[in-house]
Amino acid sequence: MAGPCVVEGESITLRTAEEVKRVCERLRIPLVFKSSYRKANRSRGDSFSGLGDQEALRILEKVKRSLELPIVTDIHLPEEAAMAAEVADVLQIPAFLCRQTDMLVAAGRTGRVVNIKKGQFLAPEQMRFAAEKVASSGNGKIMLTERGTMFGYGDLIVDFRGIPAMAATGYPVIFDCTHSLQQPNQSAGVSGGRPELIEHYAKLGVVAGAHGLFLETHPEPREALSDGSNMLKLNLFEGLMERVMGLHGYLEGKN
Repeated sequence: MAGPCVVEGESITLRTAEEVKRVCERLRIPLVFKSSYRKANRSRGDSFSGLGDQEALRILEKVKRSLELPIVTDIHLPEEAAMAAEVADVLQIPAFLCRQTDMLVAAGRTGRVVNIKKGQFLAPEQMRFAAEKVASSGNGKIMLTERGTMFGYGDLIVDFRGIPAMAATGYPVIFDCTHSLQQPNQSAGVSGGRPELIEHYAKLGVVAGAHGLFLETHPEPREALSDGSNMLKLNLFEGLMERVMGLHGYLEGKN
């Protein structure tokens, strides 16, 4: 799963989608294009949160139809599930909201795949309860995503034992190698990050047994309207994926 944090406009979204599709097709990597139609959980109220739901979903629909790509986007309220499911193939539950029963059930009822991000406050073994809430709707199409654990007030750390722990639920586990490098709760009200470690984390996720990777990428992260401090620059995406797939192939060969 790859793409920019939030839909910033039609041109930049299509440009990013075209490039990640080109790379993934060349390397034979299944791709789900990721971008949020709205960011309802920014640290500051005056931070960019979106173009407007309908306009952003229109752009995601254009990406889906013109490039024939499945879409993943996140929801923040139960009543958003049906609206987002008209475009998205995968509904994502943000980490802060992973225990919200009504939202998990509403997402499940759409029949779409539901990707639940593990809360930064939650033990990986506890994610089975979130999955059970979605499954109670009759929908077993569930993925669980590791995205780090709070380490003090202003940093995250990844316990890679969490990947096999979540895999023990029987659901696929995705590793988010960009948000795991966030440095939240900074004094300016804008999260920091360590993007120079993205490749290290991507490789560690593969070694730990993740079934897939999630990463956010942008042509110019420093100019991004959300999460620029921990996104991968788009021109680095191809090289990173080549090396990650080389590692994956080596590990598969050893097994």
